[in-house]
Amino acid sequence: MSYVDWMIRGPKIGGCNCDYGCPCEFNAKPTHGQCEGMEAMRIEEGYFGDVRLDGVIFAARFRWPGAVHEGGGIAQAFVHKDASEAQVEALFKILSGEEQEPTTIFNIYGATMDAELDPIFTDIEFECDIENATGSFRVADVMDFKLSPIKNPVTGNDHRAQIKLFTSFEFQVAEMASAKFTALGPDMEMSEERVYGAMMDVAYGPYGIIEDRLVTKSAA
Repeated sequence: MSYVDWMIRGPKIGGCNCDYGCPCEFNAKPTHGQCEGMEAMRIEEGYFGDVRLDGVIFAARFRWPGAVHEGGGIAQAFVHKDASEAQVEALFKILSGEEQEPTTIFNIYGATMDAELDPIFTDIEFECDIENATGSFRVADVMDFKLSPIKNPVTGNDHRAQIKLFTSFEFQVAEMASAKFTALGPDMEMSEERVYGAMMDVAYGPYGIIEDRLVTKSAA
């Protein structure tokens, strides 16, 4: 089957309420039984057909009552207000799983959702420095997310680690970090610190991961 030619590439950061490493990456149950968290991506290079997506920033928050694959999830998307109407339309075709294989990240996660809150178009601040394991994003008046290096509990030194997956629809290599995040709102309030965080440089297209690049330069 042929699809509209599209691609999004850039730094992506996120985290959840699980312990460092996240059991989901190893086909295990969430640390606390249920899963909640958030993520954001800045598209450094992207397009959907003739629509350029360079510079678009989007984020999401999510919650599942159990393991992700068991379903029952709820999610909400956020898009930077500077995105044009054409860019928003193109981006949501990607995020909703249109014009792509059912085995892509957006279709797989989408299949686990029972509800989606209305998207919000607002200011989104985004920073990512994979070399130093630091990053952050902030969605005005809703979400605040920060990544910092995991600390050795004895020496206090940075403890650097990566996860490399040989079978994955989301990433191949990710830098681990310590996440701290909060979210406001009656439906999806969150407050976590010293939990699983990850950062990566990824590229997605109609057939899934195009290329995974763990860069060693600042993407701020």
